[in-house]
Amino acid sequence: MRTTWFSKCMLAVATAGIFSSAPVLAETTLKMAYALSTNSHYGAGADAFSKAIQDSAKGQFKVQQFANSALGGEREVIEGLQLGTIDLAIVSTGATLNFVPKTGVFDIPFLFRDLAHARKVLDGDIGQEMLAEFPKRGLVALAWGEQGFRQLTNNVRPVAKPEDAKGLKIRTTENPIHLAAFRHLGVLATPMAWPEVATALQQGTIDGQENPLSVIVSAKLPQLQKYLSLTSHVYGPALVLMSPSVYDGLSDADKAKFKAAGHDAAIAMRDYVDAVEKSGIDDVKKGGMQVNTVDHAAFVKAVEPVYPQYYKQFGKELVESIRNTQ
Repeated sequence: MRTTWFSKCMLAVATAGIFSSAPVLAETTLKMAYALSTNSHYGAGADAFSKAIQDSAKGQFKVQQFANSALGGEREVIEGLQLGTIDLAIVSTGATLNFVPKTGVFDIPFLFRDLAHARKVLDGDIGQEMLAEFPKRGLVALAWGEQGFRQLTNNVRPVAKPEDAKGLKIRTTENPIHLAAFRHLGVLATPMAWPEVATALQQGTIDGQENPLSVIVSAKLPQLQKYLSLTSHVYGPALVLMSPSVYDGLSDADKAKFKAAGHDAAIAMRDYVDAVEKSGIDDVKKGGMQVNTVDHAAFVKAVEPVYPQYYKQFGKELVESIRNTQ
């Protein structure tokens, strides 16, 4: 029979109890990994999660945060969750696509109208059914977090219409959903792990990148990029994930506490995104970036020919049910 993480902990506590008349309550430290700084929406989510689990579990668990990809890129972190070498993580769907392919549906360009639309889908049946897919891939999904809508930055020129993006070498995630749309627009899409991006921008290996304002601000991209174009081309969900080697060994009561902590992390990320959406433009302008709006309708029309590919991949009914959620 497989020895679970929980049974190992209980064995250690019981063994210690043999040699002591006093009751022993071991505090378990859990490793939580994420790609961005502690001063980011991921950091806000991690802090909220840590506080929630410490409060609800009465000091039974301590969450140790590993920010700035300290435990590897997102793909490596997810693999660590599957192996049990990492306990918790906050990641983007750009990474989960490789493990739970259906999550890629949320990365379709111009699928969501605004934040309220996206949140309603994720909190509803569609989003919750997607979370239930993760255990099939050796992962536990506690909650949907958020990054916000992805925007385009570069060092060559402002992008106001689809033609302006043609020929730009833009770092993207390793996400074929995004790649199909970018390449259709004539963008030289360049998949690259996040830890490599700053150096590539400094060296001119790439012209730009695309990320939500929450990332652009927290990663201090105004120090590396001249132009920010408010394309809002893709909504960026995030996920609070847990290793089944930890989760499966918990009591039902403790499982509920971790799910509640995941919910608190998601709310903290959304609150961070809401704040950045209000203040982020001013922040990047103060950092020296030129900011421009775009012809949004022209971009929507430009990527529409790619949608049959998305219909084939995810099913037209699912795509349209998301699009039409009110």
